[in-house]
Amino acid sequence: MPCDVPVSQNQQEPTEDANHTGVVTPTSPACPILPPLSPLQASAGPEPTAASESSNEEETPMTPDSLKSDDETLSGDAVEPHTSTKPDSSRPDGQRFSFEVIPQPAPMPAEKQIQAQLQKQKTPRAATIRVSRKKQGPTGLARAAQPAEARHVGGVVSRSSWLDVWKGRKHNVLWATLDGQLMSLWKKRTDKFTEYVFHVSSITNVREQGSGRFFIHFGKKHFEFMAHSEAVREGWVTSLQATRGAESQPPPQHHGPLTMKDPRTKVYAAICGHNLWIYNRKEDFNLGIGMTCVSMNVASVKQTGRHGFSLITPYKTFNFSADSSRELGVWLNCLNEGILSALSCSEVAQRLWASPWNKVCGDCGSANPEWASINLLLVICEDCAGQHRALGTSRSKVRSLKLDSKVWTEPLLELFVAYGNKAANDVWGYNIPAAEQILPDATTAEREAFIKDKYIKGLYRRSHPLASNRDLLEQRLCQVVCGPDVAETLSLICSGARVLCRTGDGPIALAEQAGQALQVELLRHNEFLETPTFDQLLSSKDNQGLEELHGKLEDERFLFSQENQSAACDVLDLREVIAVYDRSEGSVYEFDILTLTDKLICNANNRETLLIHLLHILKVVLPGSVEDAEVTGVLAVSRVSMREGSGLQYTEVWVALRAGELLLFPTDPLKAKERLALSADQHYNLNSADNTVEMVLGERTLSLQFEKQSSCTSWYGLLQRAARLAPRASQGQPPFPEPRTSCDTVPPAVQKCIGHIMTHGLKVEGLYRRCGMVKKTSQLVEALRSSPDTAVLETDDQGILDTGSALKQLIRDQLELIPQGLKDQWVKAAAVPHEALRLQGYGRLVRQLPLESRDTLQVLCGHLYQVQVHSQENRMTAQNLALVFVPTLFQELAMSTDMVRLTREFIIHHALVFQSSMEDATDAGKSEQLDREQEEIITVF
Repeated sequence: MPCDVPVSQNQQEPTEDANHTGVVTPTSPACPILPPLSPLQASAGPEPTAASESSNEEETPMTPDSLKSDDETLSGDAVEPHTSTKPDSSRPDGQRFSFEVIPQPAPMPAEKQIQAQLQKQKTPRAATIRVSRKKQGPTGLARAAQPAEARHVGGVVSRSSWLDVWKGRKHNVLWATLDGQLMSLWKKRTDKFTEYVFHVSSITNVREQGSGRFFIHFGKKHFEFMAHSEAVREGWVTSLQATRGAESQPPPQHHGPLTMKDPRTKVYAAICGHNLWIYNRKEDFNLGIGMTCVSMNVASVKQTGRHGFSLITPYKTFNFSADSSRELGVWLNCLNEGILSALSCSEVAQRLWASPWNKVCGDCGSANPEWASINLLLVICEDCAGQHRALGTSRSKVRSLKLDSKVWTEPLLELFVAYGNKAANDVWGYNIPAAEQILPDATTAEREAFIKDKYIKGLYRRSHPLASNRDLLEQRLCQVVCGPDVAETLSLICSGARVLCRTGDGPIALAEQAGQALQVELLRHNEFLETPTFDQLLSSKDNQGLEELHGKLEDERFLFSQENQSAACDVLDLREVIAVYDRSEGSVYEFDILTLTDKLICNANNRETLLIHLLHILKVVLPGSVEDAEVTGVLAVSRVSMREGSGLQYTEVWVALRAGELLLFPTDPLKAKERLALSADQHYNLNSADNTVEMVLGERTLSLQFEKQSSCTSWYGLLQRAARLAPRASQGQPPFPEPRTSCDTVPPAVQKCIGHIMTHGLKVEGLYRRCGMVKKTSQLVEALRSSPDTAVLETDDQGILDTGSALKQLIRDQLELIPQGLKDQWVKAAAVPHEALRLQGYGRLVRQLPLESRDTLQVLCGHLYQVQVHSQENRMTAQNLALVFVPTLFQELAMSTDMVRLTREFIIHHALVFQSSMEDATDAGKSEQLDREQEEIITVF
């Protein structure tokens, strides 16, 4: 990211080019320096400018490290020399900058510029953080990266791995699979529909290059791939070449253009055999490059309007419209014929497949499963059925849908239709990591290991809240079977409740007396089975040492590569994360990410880089909309089952812990977030037997049950520390403190601009980052200077941008908020390594400011706090606001990363900074107490 260059009153502020390459062009004085997008912004999308829309180049995430780059230069059309930045050798940390003028190199010829840009596009995005994790075995996250020969014995043309993929100028990291007939590219391993899919007979050429690259050609079009190693590249090329001469697909029964809804777009579709292929355009149909392929084994079709129809699958509904009623009739007839042909099976299978969840194998996802485990309520394919038989009849009772007709009584059929795979996997497959979910092409060894982990060890099950107490578990079973809740009955049985009762009326007798036929059927099939015993120790996966990787955040994914700016070797879906812990201490900046099976240790070079990544991850994993202010300063976040009071009902919530408070984020969208104060005199209790932490917070008693013992123990330790070190600023303070918007000592022009934006502009996208119109801004500044009360401020988006530009120019030209003689003290305070001590120093510095400057700075920071609270709409996080306003507040010091951090902390912690300054001005004793408390908080941060 190019450094922000301070400008004087007569200079023009530079604006970063839309491609974020570091080149700047002169613009109006009202236009701020534009930083590149942070990982948080990248997930929300770039600024809606024409230049950015035309560029498909990958953007570099905004991190403080990029401020230190020696490679980026600043230039302008009217300026020959450019300014280069480098670390000041006088400081050991290298965080201060000196400047030197370097002659501007001669411009490259247009052809070379294009070649250089294309070469840059073929390089994966640079890593943003270092990651350590346990070395992965054949069943870990990196299983996909293993050579295909190890995963598919005897199947040289079967292969799967993560690949960097370019189609034209569009780059992505996709999960690629090859089964000998189809090559499919998926955004995630667990996706049910592809990004691209093509039959191997459509390939016209396979060409390999160096650096792990290879090309697949389809006539005039081609895909470019990059593997993370030469061995993986060589395996793909060998497998693809082995498929040459494969029998082509059968000719389509019908094909033609359709309009797809959600989103509305023109596509081309074709019915080939028992599949519906969807293409972007007819040209792709002729070349054989499809978007996705829908198996009609698991689909149904219905008309939805004059020209529309829906193709319904268990995972997604495709809505189409044809060009005419005649074309609609042809499509409906062809699709219905294809579905009937695909569903030529027994009556039992047809009944079970009436539920879309039962149309695919409950373990591997294969279409058209013809077997079932009747005690587990699971419909499975033949390959998985063989592994279920190996578990023994005391674990899984396997029956055929076609041959074992006598076992399929009407209650059992109703049980499978009403519950089946959905209910079974809600219990047994509740927490399956994407990397461990087997696919239809899994080997026998992989299938065996997965099914044992799932049903013997119970690694992915959702335990019943009473699973730790056998007596309560069986009491609850006797209560539940008297009602219609079959799903909870299945959960109780899977958690260890015994169906066979030696004394009194057992669950079966109680269910019969209550007339619950489905409950009786389920209980009878589980009556004499072994009670599950689960070994959740993952020692086999934790004894292989550590491996170091480079991590890159991309929306809801964490991409891993073995070398920086190399192809991805693995991908973690952030939605698998169950806990995050900030482990930073002193000059070590790191946080842990926990999934059910892995622990990742992420290391950053500085606190700012760590916070950018931490906030991005928390915004993905926490439910609902999350603002920066809600998760800033968080020490730990975890998914838990929460029970309140003496009730038995557990609800799933996410809990976040920071000094002095506990934040609750319910997964139920109808429930509100909560913020609970912590103190040292409250009661906290750890029950390691069932991974539970109990807290008595005033009149409320909360019991938090964690999914892993390590999470529970870590959380309990941090909870006690956070309660002891509860800062006063968090007690009795509202979630979003109201800022001061007016004061007698604040210039009226500044007050009017802030009040206008607070009323009309908090949700304007790019507020303060996008420039106002030059002429309009100049006129507005003059009007505000001469007569603020009569100046007219417009309320449309452009008017808000004009007002924001005018506000920055007024502050920069008229006010010296930080006197020149005090700036050295501000620089020293900003360089303090510990946040708590920095905040303490800020309070002392604010007290030294003149009254007008102090009040204006307080009103401005309070206003910017409210702007970043609405960052979901306006895309302006506290970091981006700091980058925009640091030249306005500190002029020549704007190049310092310390001053950027200071500006950001003034925005986020404005209430604490100005409150402490006022308290210290009236009571020095209170200041000393606050200093002691904040020094203790250092251990938390």
